[in-house]
Amino acid sequence: MTATATDKSKSDSSADNGKPASAAKSELQSEQGTTSIADIVVQKVAGLAARNVRGVHDLGGGAARAFGAIRDRIPGASASVGQGVSVEVGETQAAVDLEIVVEYGVAIAELARQIRRSVIAAIEQMTALEVVEVNININDVYIPEDDDAPAAATRVQ
Repeated sequence: MTATATDKSKSDSSADNGKPASAAKSELQSEQGTTSIADIVVQKVAGLAARNVRGVHDLGGGAARAFGAIRDRIPGASASVGQGVSVEVGETQAAVDLEIVVEYGVAIAELARQIRRSVIAAIEQMTALEVVEVNININDVYIPEDDDAPAAATRVQ
């Protein structure tokens, strides 16, 4: 495989100062010091950005949502905005994995595109980290009628 002009310019810029090109351009590193961002910060930013997309009902797998429902009933307990979100954060880049519950009737492919745009924009704007990937796992569909359905009648009283 041959190197493209873009690949060549990246290698040239990394050769100038001995650092990778991405590290040389980072807003988080300067002559006055470096800024490091904890995983939990990126996790919360991604969780809030994903929840704000219309069509996302909730984040997290079945067990995480069940635990969250119990936690919500405890006085003084706070909801976890990072539920259903896992991240890997490096010095200049981040990767995000999301577990999503979608609302019934939503076009899932379009929803995934909107979630990716929202999460990438929020993380890059707030943290100056480059988001290299956002993986989305749709693990359930929320159907409003499920909440309204009465408990099944028993045959024995």
